[in-house]
Amino acid sequence: MGGLLASPKTDKYNETGCGNGLRYGISSMQGWRLSMEDAHCAITQLPGNLKDWSFFAVFDGHAGALVSELCATELLKCIVDTEEFKKINPDLAPSLQEVERGIRDGFLSLDDRLRHLPQLASGEDRSGSTAVCVLITPKHIFFANCGDSRAILIRKGKVAFATVDHKPANPNERQRIQNAGGSVIIQRVNGSLAVSRSLGDYAFKAAKDLGPTEQLISPEPEITVVDRDKDLDEIIVLACDGIWDVLTNEELCLLLQNRMRCIDDLSVICNETIDMCLYKGSSDNMSMVLVAFDPAPRVDPTSKAEDEKLESVIIQRTKGKVLVIVLYYSVVLLLDREIRFVYIYAFFVLR
Repeated sequence: MGGLLASPKTDKYNETGCGNGLRYGISSMQGWRLSMEDAHCAITQLPGNLKDWSFFAVFDGHAGALVSELCATELLKCIVDTEEFKKINPDLAPSLQEVERGIRDGFLSLDDRLRHLPQLASGEDRSGSTAVCVLITPKHIFFANCGDSRAILIRKGKVAFATVDHKPANPNERQRIQNAGGSVIIQRVNGSLAVSRSLGDYAFKAAKDLGPTEQLISPEPEITVVDRDKDLDEIIVLACDGIWDVLTNEELCLLLQNRMRCIDDLSVICNETIDMCLYKGSSDNMSMVLVAFDPAPRVDPTSKAEDEKLESVIIQRTKGKVLVIVLYYSVVLLLDREIRFVYIYAFFVLR
């Protein structure tokens, strides 16, 4: 783990947008870390013949921000520049296998291109980055994950799919690491890197007799295709491990279901989530992309009124103290909104 600041930097980058029937919100914060190494990407309309396709991604950098920042600007370009994507005819349903190959080849192409940048080739910059992205087409959602950032799909209020983190202790990852001459020590590759797949990190990709996906650290994404359900698909979340270290998939799902009934601005909901993760003990950079489909929860006047009443009580009773705000969000995760007000009001009255 890198060094930490004496106090966290809580200024946030926020962004909202819409397109192709999707709404999205983004928030990111440096937090306790000495520098901000996360990056993200949100493109609601792909270029050329793929205008009804959308792309969202989060990149969690380590040992510097160079690779994560380049991933944010170059990964999609590398994907759409593959032969598989160039052959896509917008008037015909593309082969799912071709799209998967195009995504995979785009990852490998970017990793090879970055390797030849002077500062990375010389070892002056030793940074790397995880990558988690979704490519949303009219009929399918392609999830691509490389590292321990994560994406989840929420359908009808439940987590329907989640990407799998690539950790060195995972049996398949451990086997590849050992085959490449490495070892897993204290859950890290050669006792150093806490992820088993990433872009960059060329000090772990130096075996000349091995292919790019056989190295200690692999740049190959794990790709999953999910059929879209336009009646049930509600939310996709992409976030770095600064979020997932302190929230489970199900906890975040419950939180979002609640907050989206009270707040329309998706970036504000991302803000609140990041603040909660900070107060729950996350010491990492934090980035979150929230994508909402048409069936996603919408602001409900009754829920909004209850929330505003609850917030007023909290402010009056705590005089702005952060501690009980944390209690509030913890209770939101555990209780239905109909009873959480009673719970917190009793806390203030009876304590």
